[in-house]
Amino acid sequence: MLGPRQEFQSALFYEFNLEDHVPDDHLLRSIDRFVDLGDMRSHLRPFYSDIGRPSVDPELMIRMLLVGYIMGIRSERRLCDEVHVNLAYRWFCRLDLGDPVPDQSTFSKNRHGRFRESDLFWQLFESVVTRCIAEGLVGGEVFATDASIIRADANKQKSTPKEEWDASSLDPATVPRAVKEYLEVLDDAAFGAASEVEPKFTSRSDPASQWTGALKGPAFFAYSDNYLIDTDHAIIVDVEASRSIRQAEVGSTRTMIVRTRETFDLYPEILVADTAYGSAENLNWLVNKEGILPHIPIIDKSRRKDGTFEKSEFVYDHEKDAYICPIGLPLRPTQRAYRNRKSPVAADNTIRYRASKYDCQECLLKKYCCPNQPVRNVGRHIYEGARDLARELSLTDAYVDSQRRRKKVEMLFAHLKRIMKLDRLRLRGPNGAKDEFLLAATAQNLRKLAKLIPQPV
Repeated sequence: MLGPRQEFQSALFYEFNLEDHVPDDHLLRSIDRFVDLGDMRSHLRPFYSDIGRPSVDPELMIRMLLVGYIMGIRSERRLCDEVHVNLAYRWFCRLDLGDPVPDQSTFSKNRHGRFRESDLFWQLFESVVTRCIAEGLVGGEVFATDASIIRADANKQKSTPKEEWDASSLDPATVPRAVKEYLEVLDDAAFGAASEVEPKFTSRSDPASQWTGALKGPAFFAYSDNYLIDTDHAIIVDVEASRSIRQAEVGSTRTMIVRTRETFDLYPEILVADTAYGSAENLNWLVNKEGILPHIPIIDKSRRKDGTFEKSEFVYDHEKDAYICPIGLPLRPTQRAYRNRKSPVAADNTIRYRASKYDCQECLLKKYCCPNQPVRNVGRHIYEGARDLARELSLTDAYVDSQRRRKKVEMLFAHLKRIMKLDRLRLRGPNGAKDEFLLAATAQNLRKLAKLIPQPV
């Protein structure tokens, strides 16, 4: 029998409990166990006035931001609409059915104001990493690092060529917020001080972003999102925003390693990275200053394409401070007769080792060694010892396992862009990039906790 037509009738009273309408296996229910915002109000209290109208609950805004990054909702305006109609989002944000949702403009005011001044996003990220350590998800022995390029909210139409750009002419009192932040980081190792080479174009709306063509397509303005992860369960232990150039990314890794040690008391034994981090200076810093074994392919430009003997066929003798050629003759450091003795170290931090002209002239293998030169010479970097250690480590089974683990950080970046939809920034300036990267890393760690730690029955 056909039932009656269902028609909407407004009831005078409702008996409705949000708790009963959020499934037990919902992602936000699993994540809610690990979100601890108990100390946030006391942390933010100095940044609020003692008089005036009561503010929107800061915990509500943080929970709404977490929903946006966890569920891949990039627009704050759309986030407010989704929280208004989605029961699970309301439950996570501690909103009842009749509670109003804050206006999207509230986020902008607090992001650029008290949230940034109080370093709240870093405190939130730190609390989540601490929870990961407490749950046993961080081994602290093998770390991996990498960087991913994220498009900035800038375009070439509002840019200036390097010949016309003059940072000294900018007045910090009159320029927009993003430009003021750019002036503040000109001496920062992750931004202005990373390289003396000026970018081809500088964005007038976000001058700290880097004009880059690293993706082998049309160039664009971008920031680099730098991750330092523990490879046991791919937990992000630190994150840093930088310019999209190799020097800045390598410098950010050093900053993250030191900060992780000071914040979480983690001392990794091994660092895994790709060839971009294999410079002699960086390997020396890891080995001799930090005591970390580098499972990193070295940057080696000594390869020869003409079929002559490679540098690897010359064996270094530490006792004699000489290279031994394939037939057993020595190559010694270059010595020239100067009135004032000069250092043997060249401008590129290498020492040249040269064979004897007499030995090379009489050698039967000269055509396989230096057919177009009177003598053979070999360069040795002043940090060659760290490079030699990296070469030896690359032959071990542990190195092979480390390179397999390194893929975990690349998978995190793929998840960041494809699932969380963070392929373009919505905030400008170094602080805007930092805020977005911190919230995204926090969301990824929370999703990892929810996946690996089952809910109690």
